[in-house]
Amino acid sequence: MEFDISNIIQGYAQGYFLMADDDDNLGWYSSRQRTMIPLDDRFRYPTSLRRVLNQERFTVAVNRDFQAVVAGCADRETTWISPELKKIYWKLYQAGWAYSFETWQGDELAGGILGIVIGGAFIGESMFFRIPEGSKVAMVKLQERLRSRQFVFFDAQMMNPHLERFGAYIIDDTDYQILLQEALQRQCFLM
Repeated sequence: MEFDISNIIQGYAQGYFLMADDDDNLGWYSSRQRTMIPLDDRFRYPTSLRRVLNQERFTVAVNRDFQAVVAGCADRETTWISPELKKIYWKLYQAGWAYSFETWQGDELAGGILGIVIGGAFIGESMFFRIPEGSKVAMVKLQERLRSRQFVFFDAQMMNPHLERFGAYIIDDTDYQILLQEALQRQCFLM
């Protein structure tokens, strides 16, 4: 099956995102609210995680094993990442739009975040861990990288208690669209 990458990127550039329903039917969705991970001093994390970071148990990589991160993100009892969406992410990765930001413990993938980069926007699609603290360390290290590379925002899409612990906040669609237009004017690089 062929996918039109330019149309998919255009959808994301307008503020939409792809999801599969319970029957694996893929569709475009939007939201009146978006969850953002702060790229400034509002970002925070638990003291216990600071100890883990100081111990340097994990190393960070980008796209070392993209498909394993997609598989890890989809490996849940209920998932919106259908087989078709996995193929789309692979095509987006091959075209330079999709990325996996990974943590490793030796040769073992500890956790990762799957996202799409358009200009100065990092649109987080999903995250997972196999080793405790793996995805949390990935979140901290990704936030640091996005901030240092002058990304406009880190879109986490939907709020949950886990993201709230990192200082995540909600903005309405009007504000999101303004930030998105600013992000589309930048050229930022994750690698």
